[in-house]
Amino acid sequence: MTRDAAISRATGYFDAGTFRKELAALVTYRSESQNTAPEARAESLRYLQEAMLPRLSAMGFDCEIIDNPGSAGGPLLLGERHEGEDLPTLLTYGHGDTVLGQEGMWRDGLEPWEIVEEGERLYGRGTADNKSQHLINIAALEAVLATRGHLGFNVRVVIETSEEVGSVGLAEVFRQYRDRLTADVLIASDGPRLQPEVPTIFMGSRGGATFDLVVETHEGAHHSGNWGGLLADPAMILAHALASITDARGQIRVPDWRPDSLTDSVREALRRLPVAGGDGPQVDPDWGEESLTPAERVFGWNSFAVLAMVSGVPDAPVNAISGWARATCQLRFVVGTDPDGIVPALRRHLDVHGFGRVEIRPHDQGRFAATRVDPDHPWARFVGDSIRATAGDLHVLPNLAGSLPNDCFTDILGLPTIWIPHSYRGCSQHAPNEHVLKPVCRDALGVMAGLFWDLGGRDTPARS
Repeated sequence: MTRDAAISRATGYFDAGTFRKELAALVTYRSESQNTAPEARAESLRYLQEAMLPRLSAMGFDCEIIDNPGSAGGPLLLGERHEGEDLPTLLTYGHGDTVLGQEGMWRDGLEPWEIVEEGERLYGRGTADNKSQHLINIAALEAVLATRGHLGFNVRVVIETSEEVGSVGLAEVFRQYRDRLTADVLIASDGPRLQPEVPTIFMGSRGGATFDLVVETHEGAHHSGNWGGLLADPAMILAHALASITDARGQIRVPDWRPDSLTDSVREALRRLPVAGGDGPQVDPDWGEESLTPAERVFGWNSFAVLAMVSGVPDAPVNAISGWARATCQLRFVVGTDPDGIVPALRRHLDVHGFGRVEIRPHDQGRFAATRVDPDHPWARFVGDSIRATAGDLHVLPNLAGSLPNDCFTDILGLPTIWIPHSYRGCSQHAPNEHVLKPVCRDALGVMAGLFWDLGGRDTPARS
């Protein structure tokens, strides 16, 4: 009954092929939360009923599947394993939903809803985001429970099915069921490691605000010869408006979008973190805030992106001036940016620069707040020490560059949050050919088994 035995049991689960088999079963659930068809909603419920609830119940969890209070959201599972009033309580989280499968867009030999193994990669929708990640954590808990006979701490779990549509209803559920979700710390998994071979932890995430910029100048499209020079071109107006938001290298020009929270302590935490190189596209050294390092740009600063842009009929253009143009845009923002002030600040900026005809239409979904826990927090040190004892090295981020519903845990439940990602940056999440790396999954199983062992057998930070 040792720490090494628990880690060996967890990695043995991988070596025996059981992890691959169980992940393959999870991938078959077409739990697309972006798909509004009734059968997609039913598939998310089936994922909780058939894949999650029996497994957690077998571990001694009392579980309940609840309806989402939001009409656009899928069901949620709440569970608890209670071992003692005097023990620390862990809250963990995962999401069983995925983005759209994008059938027909994957390369030859791959399908979204079937695991395909090629070398060190396991392909399939949801492999990286997020089915492998909560499977790893559940399996690590099982390994500790089987080795020790008990965990040595209490566990509460939330598995939602609406994360890919902005975690619809999650905040309302947390407020309604707050007494059932109180804990000392959140430890959960999502997102990528900075480098595949080195574990990463992060304590928050950048926020995300998505909106459309729309220009409508006249009814219908009109002949570009007869009306060129007489009718305003909405695509040109929109292009100039977008160009006013950043300069030619992407540096933000909206004054209130430039944060003041890149402190010396955050800079120090980011100083040695690798961003360039490795898997995925190469970092463009001439893009983004010129005075910042690549790590500071992506983890400590705000970034603006145009996600899509259209005017007229791009696939069948005609000699006509369109009456409209639209761009879907996104601001990823760090702590220190007022989320309620993002759209008003842009409105002021566009008006000052003469773009009063550009309408801003905020999206109701896909909005996350920015959060950050101090990298020196006692729970961050506890988790970091445990991971180093298992893996030897660790990358510590103040916050993830992407967005998560982390504010539900920090602002509603008042928890310190530690995220331990089990994927890597080249995993193609949200895109065709999504996959996980087998060595990362095996390593993560050992890391999490060691952490859960320590959580039940060492002095933990003071209880909340």
